[in-house]
Amino acid sequence: MKKIQMEYQNKYLRLSREELVDLMHESMSYRRYKHVLRVEQTALYLADRYNIDMEKVSVAALAHDYAKERPDAEMRDLIISENLELDMLQFGSNIWHGPVGAVLMKNEYQLEDKEILEAIKSHTIGSPTMGEVAQIIYVADYIEPKRSHRGVDKARRLAEKDLVKTVSYITRQTLKHLVKRENKIYPKAVETYNAWVVDN
Repeated sequence: MKKIQMEYQNKYLRLSREELVDLMHESMSYRRYKHVLRVEQTALYLADRYNIDMEKVSVAALAHDYAKERPDAEMRDLIISENLELDMLQFGSNIWHGPVGAVLMKNEYQLEDKEILEAIKSHTIGSPTMGEVAQIIYVADYIEPKRSHRGVDKARRLAEKDLVKTVSYITRQTLKHLVKRENKIYPKAVETYNAWVVDN
């Protein structure tokens, strides 16, 4: 995949891309940071392919795991203080970090764009109403080059042809994986499944 260079017009965030990259570098482990850069490149490739706003996609991709390595106690406090869905508290930080990351980016960096915030919020479990930017981040996070889980190659092939079918396939694979492992399933993930798999 050819590397895509981005220069922000600062339509959505007061930070330049370089400043946002530096912020993410400081906010997470090196391993997580490299993952974020790969997701951004994958997302930009898809955005270019499907003619979706590349600056929005870049911001969302770079910020999608902003809260991933925050302490559980900090995330729990934010879920309560920001009046997020309290039923999240019955689940782990893998569910929390998307919504919490969106809140942090809004509060700390005045990120107001609804599509970018939705993409950060829903990148792990999706949502029934994901717009194109959110779909791109959901897919890019799943198929970035270092991912090697079952089904990823099929998802990569699908992503070249049809974004909606890729979202549907990824959602099906994710639910199948959770059921097989007998994991507790967050109800919003079931809503995503019903919207993107059953209805498509």
